[in-house]
Amino acid sequence: MDHDLTPAAQAMLEHLHDRFPGQEIAVLPPAPGRIPELVPGLHILSLTLSEGGHLYATAGLWDATQKDGHGLETVLHAPVADDVVHVETLTMVAYYHATGGDYTLDHGHTVPIGRPWVRGSSCDHLLLSLPYPWGPGLETCTVPGGHIRVLWLLPITAAEKRFRHTHDLETLEQRFEAAGIVPTDPHRRSVVP
Repeated sequence: MDHDLTPAAQAMLEHLHDRFPGQEIAVLPPAPGRIPELVPGLHILSLTLSEGGHLYATAGLWDATQKDGHGLETVLHAPVADDVVHVETLTMVAYYHATGGDYTLDHGHTVPIGRPWVRGSSCDHLLLSLPYPWGPGLETCTVPGGHIRVLWLLPITAAEKRFRHTHDLETLEQRFEAAGIVPTDPHRRSVVP
């Protein structure tokens, strides 16, 4: 399936190979639906992390949404592989972002999922955050004619989303740090009552 990747999506695949050497990366199609209308070259990259969990990443979103060579792709760190659920989540985020206007996403924005991010979780929103668990090297990927900013989709609760919008991102992130949240724990407690 690699031959279907655009040059930018191929750069994203190589970027993940560089950041996670020795890890096999699967190239998956997006969830079925209308995504080809807005992001015709979208694929989802999937790999098991040596430190635990599974990483999913968009590849091809940059092509459909970049402005002057600058755009984004997203990553989601899940406790276990679930291609159906996590591919659907990333496809939905890509569609949301590609719609443009008020739906254009960037660092600090939140996205409603419309369901728990995994079964039984109280987290039903995603926060676009810097990819802290993997260091600043993951955040920037060079592509032909520009760069990709890679942002982490951190699952959060509705209360945390409201707190983010009434306070600021830094204050919410300080609460996460003080609580010592495990981002991949689907049953973690909200840091906001």
